[in-house]
Amino acid sequence: MAKQNPFIICLRGFVGRDESLHEFEHAFADMLDPQKILSLLRERKIKRVILGGGVSRPGPMALLSIYSFFRNREELRKIVSGGDDRILRGVIRLIEDNGFSVIGIDEAAPQLLAPEGLIGSVAETKTAASDIVTALEFLRKISPYDVGQGVVIAEGRVLAIEGPEGTDAMLERVRLMQKNRRVILENKSAILVKAPKQGQDHRVDLPAIGPRTIKVANEAGLGGIAIAANEVIILLRSQTVQAADRAGLFLKGVPRL
Repeated sequence: MAKQNPFIICLRGFVGRDESLHEFEHAFADMLDPQKILSLLRERKIKRVILGGGVSRPGPMALLSIYSFFRNREELRKIVSGGDDRILRGVIRLIEDNGFSVIGIDEAAPQLLAPEGLIGSVAETKTAASDIVTALEFLRKISPYDVGQGVVIAEGRVLAIEGPEGTDAMLERVRLMQKNRRVILENKSAILVKAPKQGQDHRVDLPAIGPRTIKVANEAGLGGIAIAANEVIILLRSQTVQAADRAGLFLKGVPRL
């Protein structure tokens, strides 16, 4: 894809007025004001849209405010009552029904995705290698339930499953388990494994890790992180790899089962 200057629509309440934004043309809009968002896109004759970053899920009553943008009430009811995956598919459909094309970060910036193989300088143990396979199989089996994109596993035992609260909160639970002696982990045996759900639309909600993930994983006493190769974003890669190496955590891109 040819390099282009992006126009960024920042959602109020989720994006601050960061100085780095000054490098790009941008505007702020409310998440539940699709009319404003679509107008901004049309004014600049934009054809392709990339969805990135995290937002909090709005409540059902808040979602009713955008009822007029959906073809019928039943369609909106299904979206509101569904999980995150269904809501994200509804967002894509809304954008595309208004004449825009939604593309994924994996298409627009594939260099951000994790490569296959060891990414840092620390290698995984044999036990961790076995746990990676077990965790990937577990994630594959729970994919139909729209749960999460990550698990913490130690010596064949799943300790935590990522829920709507996200990876950081899951790792905090693991830290507290150890602090409260609910689990006793020796030799940093627990690891984090992240991968998209089976059948997930790669245009939205690809898993991501970054320096903060390394920090929280280290605080939780983990020994490393395995991520699905070519399907997980590494933010600030050099900083992330350096942080993992300093903490003694392995970082590896692995093929999905």
